Amino acid sequence: MYQRPENQTRKREKKPVPPLDSGALERLALRYVERFSTTRAKLVTYLQRKIRERGWEGAHRDPVAIAEKFAELGYIDDRAFGEARAAAMGRRGLGQRRVAGALREAGLDEADSAAIVPEVEDRALETALAFAKRRRIGPFALEQADAPMREKQIAAMIRGGHGFTIARKIASLAPGESFDPFE
Repeated sequence: MYQRPENQTRKREKKPVPPLDSGALERLALRYVERFSTTRAKLVTYLQRKIRERGWEGAHRDPVAIAEKFAELGYIDDRAFGEARAAAMGRRGLGQRRVAGALREAGLDEADSAAIVPEVEDRALETALAFAKRRRIGPFALEQADAPMREKQIAAMIRGGHGFTIARKIASLAPGESFDPFE
C-alpha cells in the first residue's frame, strides 16, 4: 500500500468559526425555520445552543424575542405544528399519551395542546387498530398468540401510548376476527 511521505501530507486546519452577532443569529434562525417545521420553544433552544457553541459578540439579542418575532410574521405556528405532528403520529398508530408527550417535548403551551389532544382521543380506536396492523397484533396476526406473546403485544401497545383496556381487547382477538369496541 502506498503511503505519502510525511513531508507531503496535507493537513487542513479548520478556521475558527466566528462568534455570533445579532444579524448572524437572526439569519441562523431564519435558515432554521426555512428548513424545519418548528415551534417557538424549539427555535429558542436551537439558538441558545448555537450561542453556547460559537460565543457572542456585540449587543445582546434575546432568542425568545426572535422566536416571538418569527411567530408574529407567521414563520412559526405552534398550533399548526402540533396538529401536523399529532396527525402524523396518529397515522403511525401512536396513542394519546405518546402524542401528548411529543407535544410537551416540542414546547407547545397548554392551550394549544389542550385543543389538539381531544382530536387524538376521538381517533383512539382508529390509531390503536393502525398500531396493531403495523405490528401484526390480534386480528392482524398470522397466528393466535400464546399468553406470554400476548403480554408482550399488550406492553408494546401501552408503550405506543394506548390504554390498557383497548390494548388487551385487541391483543386477545384471534387472527381475522373483527373488533367490536362496544362489547
